Amino acid sequence: MEYSSGEESEFSDSEIAEYKDKPYEQLRNGTLKVKYPNGILRCPFCAGKKKQNFKYKDLHQHASGVSKGSSNRNAKQKANHLALTLYLENELADEAETPLKVAAPVATTPISEERDLFCWPWTGIVVNIVKEPDNADDYENTEYWMKRFSKFKPEVVELLTDDKTQSAIVLVRFNNDWIGFKNAMEFEKSFEAAHHSRKEWNASESPKGSSIFAWLARANDFELQGPIGDYLRTNRELKTIDDLVQELDTTRNKAVVELASEIDMRNENLDDLQIKYNQKTMSLSRMLEEKDHLHQAFFEETKKMQRLAREHVKRVLDEQEILNADLEKRRKKLDSWSKELNKREALTEREKQKLDEEKQKNDMQNSSLHKASVEQKKADESVLRLVEEQKREKEEALKKVLELERQLDAKQKLEMEIEELKGKLQVMKHLGDEDDDAVQEQIKKMNDELLAKMEEMDGVEEMNQTLVVKERLSNDELQEARKELIKGLQDMLSGRTNIGVKRMGQIDTKPFQDACKEKFNSEEAPTKAMELCSLWQDKLKNPEWHPVKVIAVEGTHKEVIDENDELLKDLKAEWGSGIFDAVVAAFKEMNEYNPSGRYEINELWNFKDNRKATLKEVISYILKNLKSLKRKRG
Repeated sequence: MEYSSGEESEFSDSEIAEYKDKPYEQLRNGTLKVKYPNGILRCPFCAGKKKQNFKYKDLHQHASGVSKGSSNRNAKQKANHLALTLYLENELADEAETPLKVAAPVATTPISEERDLFCWPWTGIVVNIVKEPDNADDYENTEYWMKRFSKFKPEVVELLTDDKTQSAIVLVRFNNDWIGFKNAMEFEKSFEAAHHSRKEWNASESPKGSSIFAWLARANDFELQGPIGDYLRTNRELKTIDDLVQELDTTRNKAVVELASEIDMRNENLDDLQIKYNQKTMSLSRMLEEKDHLHQAFFEETKKMQRLAREHVKRVLDEQEILNADLEKRRKKLDSWSKELNKREALTEREKQKLDEEKQKNDMQNSSLHKASVEQKKADESVLRLVEEQKREKEEALKKVLELERQLDAKQKLEMEIEELKGKLQVMKHLGDEDDDAVQEQIKKMNDELLAKMEEMDGVEEMNQTLVVKERLSNDELQEARKELIKGLQDMLSGRTNIGVKRMGQIDTKPFQDACKEKFNSEEAPTKAMELCSLWQDKLKNPEWHPVKVIAVEGTHKEVIDENDELLKDLKAEWGSGIFDAVVAAFKEMNEYNPSGRYEINELWNFKDNRKATLKEVISYILKNLKSLKRKRG
């Protein structure tokens, strides 16, 4: 009965021992059959295979080899074959052939040596190596000892030295196989023949000269106390010849079993390959038939494609004539566009040159901004001191203004009194008689009073001039402080707040962007807006362009924008009132703040009220922001 390995779900290698019970029970109750007539044994789990007439030994090797693990076997097959191995060992043990005994290797050594405990790998011990002037170079040279004992084919020579006694011990290791043992025994016998063996070494309490003694290391050397025993116990093992023979037999038998299992698995792989070959042959036959059908279909499809190609070529030629006519129209249209582009090329080149200049200017500004950022830290550190100084100076300026007003009032009062006295004197001179002593006395008295008043007036005038000079100096200091605030706090005072720094005379770019978005696509609009804005910013800087006129308003003359200016009229007609208003506003600012230089300047600005910011507003804003920064840092 065939056994289907697909009846149970797959499982892992760790569950093999558990799963083997079910197939083992099926083998015992006869559900799965192993033994057939004429003593034929078959594997119930490899049904359909080519080779199925096993002997007990071959079947046991097959089952054992598969159960122990093969790269092309799954866990279920391993469990099934493990059950078959147990069934053969427990139920069909009487079917086993009488095993042939493996002949033991003929011992080539005396029986006493077979029972001796040797240090393995085989090791020779060379003693009584004394360092002398004539052999000083050879004392610590292992190559010398390898060359000296080369006829015994040593594998490694190791040197144990004793600096106190100026002596050394050489350990000669031979190969760990039987040839190495043979070389080691010849090494020992050569020293026995020269009467320099272990026996002579032990009999000689203090050997004379530098003659060396040597022997093969055994158990008594292994158990010695000292460097030799320590080294042997660390790096060698004690084994008899019988132990090595037994290990060799075990290793050889294991190798035979593994080779048999390997041959079995290779035969199974050959069977699998034969089956795959048959399948591939049938598949190739089907592919050849399909190829013939595909060739016929290809021939018919080719004929069809050729017919369609001819029809397509005719249709393409007809379409080409239509396209040629359309292309001619487009070519003429492109010629007209080319002429138009040539006209605009000069303007574009000029704009490009201006953009390059603007880029260089921006690079210079960026460099300046970088330097300004370095100075920003210093400005931040001095801003509190500056604010306090400005507050104190403002209070002093206010006191000076009040004092000036008081002096001005006194001056005006004195002027009035002087004029009044002058008037009285004139009246007295016209009405009085020169011979009238009383009148003359009164006139003299009034003249004295007038002189006193004029002297007082001169003192007031001198004090007034002093106060005026001080007021001018105070105003200059306030203006310098304003410039320092603009220079040092541009990063803190931005347009996103109520108080900020505004470039007076700089055109607002938003109307240009809005207008260009309506005329150009999303990719070209930003570039066109920047070019147009830069063009008009350059026009504002031209001192020869002055689009203003003077009109009389309530008896005074006033400058207003001349809307009939040709450039402004063309600008409004082409781009609308948004860009027109932005250009006019920038011109007014530049005309007010820097009419002679015609370039933008910075100004502290109150964006909420759209006016120039006072120092008080700026200082209050700075103090408020410094407090918030301190809270954030805290």
